[in-house]
Amino acid sequence: MAIKKFCLFVFFLVSSSLLRAQDTDSIRVSTDTALLPKTASSQVADTNKIAFLQKHDPRKATLRSAILPGWGQAYNKEYWKIPIVYGALAIPTVTYFYNNKWYKKTRDAYNIVVNNDSALFPTIDPKLQPLISNPTSLQFYRNQFRKDRDYSTLWFIIVWGLNVADATVFAHLKHFDVSDDLSMDIRPEINPQFKTMGLGIVLNFKNPVKK
Repeated sequence: MAIKKFCLFVFFLVSSSLLRAQDTDSIRVSTDTALLPKTASSQVADTNKIAFLQKHDPRKATLRSAILPGWGQAYNKEYWKIPIVYGALAIPTVTYFYNNKWYKKTRDAYNIVVNNDSALFPTIDPKLQPLISNPTSLQFYRNQFRKDRDYSTLWFIIVWGLNVADATVFAHLKHFDVSDDLSMDIRPEINPQFKTMGLGIVLNFKNPVKK
């Protein structure tokens, strides 16, 4: 039993030495890498990135996107989102004008039929002529087109709001630190009270580096 404990003790000492040697090598490599001179292009890129982050204000992205769709995305330098924003806004815009046009046509046709103004019958759209004899159908289509027009307005406002939210969220994410903030260290341990040996796992949470 004593030999077995002694062998385990030697094993843990060797493991500890190897782990420390690896840590030392990694520190040496990272130090040597940090001492390597950066190229002029990488230095300029780092400088530009730091300057951009220092000047970047999420409130400006929110305000600009609220004033003009896509302006906040341009401020965030996410130019590829601008066509998506305008494409999304174009859908409720087109449906609004379409429904509004047919709402007016069905409204006028319904008023003409209800008032029995036969002199104005020829002014009714040809597609609505078959419904002249059925004012209830004209009333139904008038109400439907009006409702769809109002929904188009609502969707336009929702998409505009999503555009503002997108610009705001991604403006805040420009300052988000994505560096590793969790490290794990395995160390051999000896409990002098119970005269036992084991492995200990240590988790270290690092504070994010402020840029």
